[in-house]
Amino acid sequence: MRLYLIFIFSLSFFLSSNGQTWKLVWSDEFNYEGVPDTLNWGNEVGFIRNNELQYYTARRPENSVVRNGNLLIIGRKEAYRNAGYTSASLVTDGKHSWTYGKIEARIKLPKGQGMWPAFWMLGQNIHRVGWPRCGEIDIMEHINNEDILHGTLHWHNEKHVSSGSTIPCKADQFHNYVIEWDPEAVKWFLDGDKYWEVSIRDSVNSTAELHKPFYIILNLAIGGNWPKNPDASTQFPDTMYVDYVRVYQSKR
Repeated sequence: MRLYLIFIFSLSFFLSSNGQTWKLVWSDEFNYEGVPDTLNWGNEVGFIRNNELQYYTARRPENSVVRNGNLLIIGRKEAYRNAGYTSASLVTDGKHSWTYGKIEARIKLPKGQGMWPAFWMLGQNIHRVGWPRCGEIDIMEHINNEDILHGTLHWHNEKHVSSGSTIPCKADQFHNYVIEWDPEAVKWFLDGDKYWEVSIRDSVNSTAELHKPFYIILNLAIGGNWPKNPDASTQFPDTMYVDYVRVYQSKR
């Protein structure tokens, strides 16, 4: 019983390196079997953005399924509804959104030419104001075969602007991808090490959208403007493994 209580406490509270205490407010630990929990996740469906090649499917176990304690997002090369590839994009849009917090996931990524997995957030008001006025927080993006992690912030300041950085990362192994987001700044961490920070204090540089609710996206894109297309070396099917997703907010 004592060990169980210690585990619950460690999961519910997180003490950051600067002494900030975070309280767990939402998570999906993926400790079940079957399609992703509809209380937590919806799906983007179809061809969505960036001239990507995949058709995102909804509640299709071949593309998104929970198995052995992990969410699997699976990219496939197959003919499907005028597409040559299928995959999945899971979103908390309309179900759960947050303003500020520590947003964390433990993920193992596929590698290969044309592969573009991501863990990111969009402003919940995107359906009203559009992008980039809604703001975007890219907690983790990875492309192709590179051993580099990308973390980026996007917003609108008379035009689309962004600020981001990279860090070496063996993406085909499990890592903890994290942001800490408060009224002062957005900070990016890989396995507990901070590698980038953007000030949003007092909405500096027109960052007012970064002080509003955001929802989470987990997706595996194939092709598109940034990674370009798969080639003969790209292995299919390939899978993005998500051990858990957790959201903490400041304990006051």
